[in-house]
Amino acid sequence: MILHQLIDYDVLRVIWWGLLGVLLIAFAMTDGFDMGVGALLPFVGKTDAERRVAINTVGPVWEGNQVWFILGGGSIFAAWPPLYAVSFSGFYLAMFLILAALIVRPVAFKFRSKREDAKWRSRWDWALFAGGAVPALLFGVAVGNVLQGVPFHLTDDLHSIYEGTLYSKLFGLLDPFSLLAGVVSLSMLVMHGGAWLAVKAEGMVQQRARRYGSIAALIAVAGYVLAGLWLAYGIDGYRIVGDFVTDGPSNPLQFDVERTASWLVAYSERPWIAIAPAMGIVGGLLTFLGLRAGREVSTLLISKMTILGVISSVGLTMFPFILPSSSDPRSSLSVWNASSSHLTLFVMLVVTVIFLPLILAYTAWVYKVLWGKVTEADVTDNSHSAY
Repeated sequence: MILHQLIDYDVLRVIWWGLLGVLLIAFAMTDGFDMGVGALLPFVGKTDAERRVAINTVGPVWEGNQVWFILGGGSIFAAWPPLYAVSFSGFYLAMFLILAALIVRPVAFKFRSKREDAKWRSRWDWALFAGGAVPALLFGVAVGNVLQGVPFHLTDDLHSIYEGTLYSKLFGLLDPFSLLAGVVSLSMLVMHGGAWLAVKAEGMVQQRARRYGSIAALIAVAGYVLAGLWLAYGIDGYRIVGDFVTDGPSNPLQFDVERTASWLVAYSERPWIAIAPAMGIVGGLLTFLGLRAGREVSTLLISKMTILGVISSVGLTMFPFILPSSSDPRSSLSVWNASSSHLTLFVMLVVTVIFLPLILAYTAWVYKVLWGKVTEADVTDNSHSAY
């Protein structure tokens, strides 16, 4: 027996679907509070010292947190090549804006406090704001578009054609439902950033973070519930019809797909997945209460639970689809028809089993070493070395 055949192909596909979700959730849980702090920066910091406190709460960890973004993108490229090809070409301009914001952010971290000039620092502060708010918003917009279906189709030789003009490939993404999903994403990460600042800062920065973070928590919950109702009654879902195999070659055109009444049919077929949206709603409300009550570490952990519930609810609702096509449902990409080969998935899994625990252990050690609050005295006493 060849070694990779120890795990069935369809099982490997589900494992890698789950691992992709784990990596994206880990990115939102870690780099998410970095983006949230950036989006909160103009509101929690009224003086230069206060803004430097907020910046230095994430300064030592933001680079490490982006590892999860790289791992997520790499896993899409290696484990789900058709998904990478279609999504990155169709969402090219939106991806460019996200990457531009993520590139500006480290530059702002490095250069913001190199000069004493107030205008210089103010410009970089707004760059940090954009570097946090723009990706947080556009990630949600992308999810909203995926839930509605993306206008692409595959030719007979599996070449992807994305319909629409250059203009529509950017501004066409900004439909009402997708903007609502973007608001949910942005407010959820602002909530998470507020919970982080409640743990890492003190004084007025902490108080303002609690206030704005709690408001963001309510907006996130309200937007999430509204999006769920919209998804139930205003947006068609997808389903595979007829006989199909789960361990066959990755060719979407071998499947028959049709639009169905609602994505939420999945909850009648697999009732246990209701735990995900419940975690999102209850977690958001508990985060609001925790921020208002002044609880710190527990509120941050509950905020992470909210992110877990919201993001996992999308994947579990859509399963087995990962990128449905609105213009040609038969071209829709699913767990069963858009993966790499059996051998590739197995080799990647072996590598992941070895290295992912090392990354987790190192990350935990870093957070342990860097734990503790950042104060204005820390910033002023170490003015030349702090961000």
